Amino acid sequence: MARQPVTDWATDFDIGDPAYEANPYEIWDDLRQRCPIAHTERRGGAFLPTRYDDVAAIAYDTDHFSSRDTSVLPSPEGATTLVAPPITSDPPFHTAARRLLLPFFSPKEVAKLEKKTRSICEELLDAIEARAAGDPLAVADAAGDYAQHIPVRVIAHMLGIPEEEEARFTDWAVRIFQEGAADPEITRTAIREILAYFGEEVARRRTERSDDLISFLLDAELDGGPLTEKHILGTCFLLLMAGIDTTWSSIGAALWHLAVTPGDRDRLVAEPDLMAGAVEEFLRAYAPVTMAREVVADTEVNGCPMHVGDRVLLNFPAGNRDPEKFDRPDEVLLDREQNRHFAFGIGIHRCLGSNVARMEMRVALESWLDRFPRFSLAPGSEVRWGGAQVRGPRDVPVVLT
Repeated sequence: MARQPVTDWATDFDIGDPAYEANPYEIWDDLRQRCPIAHTERRGGAFLPTRYDDVAAIAYDTDHFSSRDTSVLPSPEGATTLVAPPITSDPPFHTAARRLLLPFFSPKEVAKLEKKTRSICEELLDAIEARAAGDPLAVADAAGDYAQHIPVRVIAHMLGIPEEEEARFTDWAVRIFQEGAADPEITRTAIREILAYFGEEVARRRTERSDDLISFLLDAELDGGPLTEKHILGTCFLLLMAGIDTTWSSIGAALWHLAVTPGDRDRLVAEPDLMAGAVEEFLRAYAPVTMAREVVADTEVNGCPMHVGDRVLLNFPAGNRDPEKFDRPDEVLLDREQNRHFAFGIGIHRCLGSNVARMEMRVALESWLDRFPRFSLAPGSEVRWGGAQVRGPRDVPVVLT
């Protein structure tokens, strides 16, 4: 069925519309002025808040809003909702499920991953450089040749699954977060394949433990007993999928920005101490993730009534560009001082892997700029942005010198 054009974003928005995927910023600006919480009947109906305070209020309110289905696209009628603790969990179970994983994502543990991450980046850069050797006009894809590989290999390392199967993991992420928007069956099939894959990995670990997250989950206890198979498989699914498209979209967006903004590129090369703050600013300006909540008790947000069964899209990217919270919100300021963004969400479901994502972004950008300090967007290129749940540049063609 052909997509019907949007005539009024306040009453009929469509986050899968190409105009929204390509440039949602003007749409959010318009909505904040005349209808800060938009509504649509498309895709089963949903609300879309665009102000920072409204998004935060919903994220913090676990009494009225449930996280049991976080997909921005509603599950087809009769479909089983994926259980992926802790992201799909509500209190009080959520607290215990999240606490189990915290040790693996502490700053101390993440620091141990930096050497591995830098090695991955250098290997990818070597391959890009080799392909471009001798051709000053050679074009590389900073997204497809570089950004999209880094988080896949890092999380595979953490889970103890073969990095050689990277293409398989990437395919699953693309089908779930990109292609599934047009056909829910694509998403369901990919989910079944992932759960079957981890079923085999879990069975293997039951006889052969290793120093990885899957083995840790098998030995973990919750409420005095072992984790259920459903819990283990759901958490493995979450750890693999949550850290792939989200982080590669953030790295890709940052590289796109530097490719089209030579002043910022040159400044980061000349002032490497700015990198940590620059990463935060890229996360704010190009936050990739929108999540969903289900209303489980009638309530009202900023004068907008919401009823049991309604769906709300937690529009973190729009909140990060709210002029009431950020000075010059549509500008990227590498040395921005006040930057309380929520690219990683806010409230009890704030991203568990934020330390890993920050480290991967910093190392990826440092490594790229050290190797290609003068890169720029390839002349005549049109970068494709897409993704309803996870938005990012799908390709970033660049000239390296």
